[in-house]
Amino acid sequence: MSPGTTPVIESSAGRWMPAAAHAGIPSLRRSRLEHRALRSGLLTGGAWAAAILASVPLVSVLYMLIVRGGARMHWDLLLELPPAGFEMGGGLAALISVPVGIACAVFLAELGPHSTLASAVRFSAKTLTGLPSILAGVFAYASVVLVTGTYSAPAGAVALAVLMVPTVVLTAEEAMKMVPRITKDAAYGMGCTRSQVIWKIVLPTALPGILTGVMLAVARAAGETAPLLFTALFSSFWLVEHGAVRLMQPTASLAVLIYNFSGMPFENQIELAWAASLVLVMIVLFVNIVSRLLGRRRV
Repeated sequence: MSPGTTPVIESSAGRWMPAAAHAGIPSLRRSRLEHRALRSGLLTGGAWAAAILASVPLVSVLYMLIVRGGARMHWDLLLELPPAGFEMGGGLAALISVPVGIACAVFLAELGPHSTLASAVRFSAKTLTGLPSILAGVFAYASVVLVTGTYSAPAGAVALAVLMVPTVVLTAEEAMKMVPRITKDAAYGMGCTRSQVIWKIVLPTALPGILTGVMLAVARAAGETAPLLFTALFSSFWLVEHGAVRLMQPTASLAVLIYNFSGMPFENQIELAWAASLVLVMIVLFVNIVSRLLGRRRV
């Protein structure tokens, strides 16, 4: 090569180009030994390993429930005595917690979001989310059981409502805050009052988020045992007697049934406990799936 001549090389496309220009073209091939690719692969593998390790207890529990509980699953188990207590806790509690929670959320989001009372309510709701369930049972025992003189379904409902209200309040408030401001301003511009805006605009628009919070609260209350031991106790009989509903008496629930029957020395009752556990897990799973489906629609 003579002095002053620019060296050229043949590219992969068969064209001749200057070597300096070829040297400046970055390679698009990925090397597995490259530092960033190696680190990415290690982190991805670690994430998958952690996910699989975390799913092992869940899969093992579901397997045991399906194998041991599914063996006793039939319609007679759900419709006959014993146990008559295949009733999920949370029905009466929802009647208490949902109206109270939504009313509090309306105040926090629309009526007085920056007031001192609103700050106190938010702090109380966030504190109650971490309240041990047994303390809710003690509260309901002192406020309902001792006053009425008997264990009852309303006492259990009060205990579960204490656990459900914070979830309903916080999720409903966030759902209402997501309602576009321009939508509410348009309603005010058309002459709507504040109550009309809340009833016709805010609540219908935020309904998917509110229902998601309600479902999550019910799912949490469904598996609680300690509050019901202090309030509803347990019963092996139906609440309906001679066509009348007897609420002011000890009431059965799935969680307490599982607790009682799992410690019995008889194999039949232990099998019933496994079957009740399967029913409870399926109910909670169904409620969570419904809440996810409702939560897909964003306000």
